[in-house]
Amino acid sequence: MEALFYAIPVLMIALVTFTAFKVIRRSREVNSAWSSGLTAEARCLRTYTTTSGGGDTMVSTTLHHVYEFTTREGRTVRFEEPNGPGTTLEGDIVTVHYAADHPERATAHAPARGKLAAGTGCMLVFFGVFIAFCLFFIFVAHEMFRVADDFLP
Repeated sequence: MEALFYAIPVLMIALVTFTAFKVIRRSREVNSAWSSGLTAEARCLRTYTTTSGGGDTMVSTTLHHVYEFTTREGRTVRFEEPNGPGTTLEGDIVTVHYAADHPERATAHAPARGKLAAGTGCMLVFFGVFIAFCLFFIFVAHEMFRVADDFLP
């Protein structure tokens, strides 16, 4: 029984750490695309939404866009990007930013480095507080079990 009080928070910490690495990786990819200076005209091929939640929880809807563009080298690249603007519809032409070494990691979001840094920073602070809470929980559970063991013969 005691193991659950250690295993579950450790699994939660592992999940949050993995998510933090994904957030940092995507932030670096977007920043790299913006910093490269390479742009192309892309056509929005498809838009769709995904929903999560429901029942007793809040429903969250994410708008996805699928874009296709041609790099300067003539390579056709298709990529999907979540959280795009609701005003971009199928068939619209948008400007995408991409890095020459990884054009499939392009973004149709306009450069906004401050917004990217603030969003990434806030998410990492949240993850840090969550991890600290899990560690505190493990510490308190450990102390409670230690004290309880002292009372038993």
